[in-house]
Amino acid sequence: MQRAGIISQVRMGSTRLPSKVLLPAGGRPLLDYHVARLRQSGLPVLLATTTEPADDVLAAYAETHALPYHRGSETDVLARYFETAQRFGLDVIVRVTSDCPLVDGHLIGAAVARYLAEDNPLVYRSNAIVRTFPRGLDFEIFSMEMLREAYTNATLPYEREHVTPYLKANPATAGRVLYRDEIWPGGDFSRFRITLDTAEDYEVLCTLIEQYGAAELGVADLLRLLEAHPEIMSINAHIEQKTT
Repeated sequence: MQRAGIISQVRMGSTRLPSKVLLPAGGRPLLDYHVARLRQSGLPVLLATTTEPADDVLAAYAETHALPYHRGSETDVLARYFETAQRFGLDVIVRVTSDCPLVDGHLIGAAVARYLAEDNPLVYRSNAIVRTFPRGLDFEIFSMEMLREAYTNATLPYEREHVTPYLKANPATAGRVLYRDEIWPGGDFSRFRITLDTAEDYEVLCTLIEQYGAAELGVADLLRLLEAHPEIMSINAHIEQKTT
């Protein structure tokens, strides 16, 4: 049986909003919500942080919360993912980033079940190939075989920093990868932003969590909440996502 697990990349350094993952909302660090919602997938949740001294606090967090973790390069995130997956014996990797406190574990669990049923190590799945979900619900699924190939062959800095560009764009592999989008939410919600990268993002997330209980909502109710409150979603609507 294939062993699947979620690897969340996490670090304290951030050019726009330093130490963002441990900022509080509703009396808890935002990272608490991220981990709790990922655990709803029923899959192991692993943290991939760095060897930088600033990230000692994240290693301590992982130990306190019984989270398996690995510390690796700050800049070579591809190597950090590969080392984490190898260390914990994963055959299938779900990639998420820790700046998504409202990521939906049930959605990920359903997507992984479909991926495993296909039993094809050359299939790459994501709900962001053609974006219809808000930023902040993104995930990618790929095999250890694909991750190993990227780790071995990727040479460009952006390929090492962002983990999957080599798989999706390199001529040597792109022709073998079968792209699939996951579970359409029944509309286009790509205009909404519930990721955490700026002070405006933090204001949106705090409002959603503290005033509307967003951390307890499944994806369908969460999307309805975002649509019902354009005044909240306008707070960070102007933010440009950093590109890879």
